Amino acid sequence: MVQVTCYRGVGQIGGNQFMLEDGDARLLLDFGTPFSERGRFYEEYLNPRPAFGLLDPLTMGLLPPLRGLYRTDMEQGLPDLWERSKDSPWYRDLRDAPVHGVLLSHAHLDHSGYISFLRGDIPVLASALTAFAAKAIQDSGRTDFESEVVYAVPREAKGSGLIASGDYRKVPAEQRPFQVFGAERLTDESHAFWEATPGARRLEPRSLVGPGNAGGLEVRCYPVDHSIPGACAFAIRTSAGWVAYTGDLRLHGAQGHMTRRSLQELRSLKPVLLLCEGTRADLEREGQPNPTEQDVQERARQELRSAQGLVIADFGPRNVERLLTFAAIAHEAGRALVVLAKDAYLLKAAHLADPAIPSAMDIPDLLVYAEPRLQLDRWERAIREEYGARMVGPAQVQAHQDSYVLCFSFYDLDQLPTIRPRPGSLYLYSSHEAFSEELQLDFRRLRAWLDHFGMRHVGLPLEELGWTARPEEQGLHASGHADPKGLAEVVQEIAPQVLVPVHTDKERGIAYFRQRVLEPGVRIIVPSYGGPIRV
Repeated sequence: MVQVTCYRGVGQIGGNQFMLEDGDARLLLDFGTPFSERGRFYEEYLNPRPAFGLLDPLTMGLLPPLRGLYRTDMEQGLPDLWERSKDSPWYRDLRDAPVHGVLLSHAHLDHSGYISFLRGDIPVLASALTAFAAKAIQDSGRTDFESEVVYAVPREAKGSGLIASGDYRKVPAEQRPFQVFGAERLTDESHAFWEATPGARRLEPRSLVGPGNAGGLEVRCYPVDHSIPGACAFAIRTSAGWVAYTGDLRLHGAQGHMTRRSLQELRSLKPVLLLCEGTRADLEREGQPNPTEQDVQERARQELRSAQGLVIADFGPRNVERLLTFAAIAHEAGRALVVLAKDAYLLKAAHLADPAIPSAMDIPDLLVYAEPRLQLDRWERAIREEYGARMVGPAQVQAHQDSYVLCFSFYDLDQLPTIRPRPGSLYLYSSHEAFSEELQLDFRRLRAWLDHFGMRHVGLPLEELGWTARPEEQGLHASGHADPKGLAEVVQEIAPQVLVPVHTDKERGIAYFRQRVLEPGVRIIVPSYGGPIRV
């Protein structure tokens, strides 16, 4: 019997955690951080406690109670951990029923982050671009037990809690086994990057290999367009037929043709079941403008032509396509695009996985911002050495503000007191909407920063307009997700027997799929947390 059990990613956007079972074979479809659920309990200064391993995320419902799925070093000192969990109606003991792999659709943390807690012998199957992006994100991010996706620091019990094991100079971090589609095209330089340690602690590397059958099941990977390189959909051949999973995708991006080709290939498999994302599934969104990357480029070009002083471009982290868009229009405007070191590092990783993506060195007039720091991690020292003459510090930006487009987000605004942008400088907002109370608070703070420095802003969601941008300022952001019309096209093109909407709002998203997916023979099953869907 084949069954799919949905945990997080049900009735909410993001945090996808799904398990497919076919006889003795078990696969996870993504295993992400459920940010919306996490945000109910935690915030910047209140977080799960690393010293207590699995206790906090299990107790607060961020991880499903599946014994045998998680790292045993995270269970130390917690003898009653699983006795507590047995009270849950979703508790299962998988110690004698191993999971054979995680199919990782892309490297955004709401799909990948909680791989951090999985047993270290469970392989991750992903595109080469997704694997390299995930490593770059972890290398250049903060050290956090919730974001050990590619490699993990072993923990040991000490006193009343857990600490990182041993001397960091002697006890290495342990790299997870990754099986990547496209491994045969990777160069020696690519493998060297994968096996390199980003910091002071050594890394016990595992060589990248190509994917095999996962638990005896054939897995196929189909590239799709999204707001991070390497995104893909998956199909798994089960005893009941093919089961397909879209991951996150769009049709209106510059690589929309790639998505459409993959939809056609999925259709040829005649899937018995499709897990389909529905981030923008909303009847009220139908008929609303759906800007493309070309629209973003034209709108941003118009703003840059008349800009005076410094320009700050704020777009989604890891959005390489948007970065290349702004690099092109900055060059046209006679300005240099200045990216953060972590952006240059991600470009390098993506280039090593796919030479068609340019490295920072290949982009004309692209510079790297040298953020003042007392101490640099190894990866950032390497970036500064590699880009040498292309590094630019806050004093240079301050002195020549008309020469730069600075790629900053809200979290980089602490640099402004040093840079001191001239009044009338421009903040171009080209990122996500204010879809949560926490983000709305961030937007209030962002606007306070801009007002304090006398910067004008374009494209910013405004509280007085119901957290939308002024009508004349819209078109500066193209979503990484299919719009309602596109979602209907996805389902119509694949034509599954059963549709399971995931990664979507519980009420609006489900209502959309029920009213707009009218294809003959397509049955919609609304998933519930921990409720198995049998095929």
